[in-house]
Amino acid sequence: MTLGPARVGLAFQSDKHPREYERLAAGAEHYGFDVLSVFGDLYFPPPLPALLAMARATSAVALGPACLNPYMLHPVEIAGQMAALDLASGGRAYLGLCRGAWLGDLGTDQRTGPGTVAEAAAIVAALLSGDRTGVAGAHFVLPPGAALKRRPLRGSLPLLIGTWGPRLCEIAGAIADEVKVGGSANPAMVPLVQGWADAGATAAGRTGGGAGIVIGAVTVVDEDGRLARAQARQEVAMYLDVVGRLDPTVEMPPGLLDDLGRVLRASGPGAAAALVPDGLLDCFAFAGTPRAVAEHAIAVLGAGADRVEFGTPHGTSADRGLELLGARVLPAIREATAGH
Repeated sequence: MTLGPARVGLAFQSDKHPREYERLAAGAEHYGFDVLSVFGDLYFPPPLPALLAMARATSAVALGPACLNPYMLHPVEIAGQMAALDLASGGRAYLGLCRGAWLGDLGTDQRTGPGTVAEAAAIVAALLSGDRTGVAGAHFVLPPGAALKRRPLRGSLPLLIGTWGPRLCEIAGAIADEVKVGGSANPAMVPLVQGWADAGATAAGRTGGGAGIVIGAVTVVDEDGRLARAQARQEVAMYLDVVGRLDPTVEMPPGLLDDLGRVLRASGPGAAAALVPDGLLDCFAFAGTPRAVAEHAIAVLGAGADRVEFGTPHGTSADRGLELLGARVLPAIREATAGH
């Protein structure tokens, strides 16, 4: 197994109190995590307030939303929010963009997803850099002469694009710094996504390396591995009927996802969790003892990922999860990847 330099991040839901984000972010920076992300999920509070709280409590760790989508937030607003976060954090912000999920229930047509995300990225880049030539896209228009009213701290930000699809992976390979497969802990996805991203980089004539691969998923770590996996199974059940259909490397038991969705809607995640096979859990979550979670993350990095992102809830409590990930899991990953 050949490993590159490991980058490890934590991802949070946006439903906590600002003081809780300050405490958790300060702890994460103390342990040495590289990146802190906040999800931009439907019906949850927007990620910016949580990220601003994290920025106040930290001085070195990178911060960003994973991810914003231009169907819910116009790229001009995205540019303004990211400029504000970059200023508040002293130049540590990154931008995550995606096409979003579950928006069909709102009457939103996402079939233009890849092109819409690409145009959003172009508008944000123009506004941050001060380029006033304008963007005339099929989905968005930035008029010539348009500019942010306050000059951004930096003229560009690292860009992450979240996707499972080949076309958006190709776009990420052409324009982004990272491509994230959210909701996956499957090492087999890494070379597949890398191939798509590399194809996009080659087609765009990009030199000097394309987009790095980020794998991130629900994480539950506890000294009691059975307890951790039971909680993770319940967390995964809430979205497996969606993301489970997106992984072409996993052969699903016939009818499982339909049954899972039906039980989930009728009885909730507790009942649906019982339908998630143990082996399948490891494709969509990091779960178990600190040693097991570390070995799983090392396997993902060994498959070629540039960064692993441990997603909420982290543990049987947020603080205990942070403690175990920071004091036990992260050092094991650092040791396994030292010198590469």
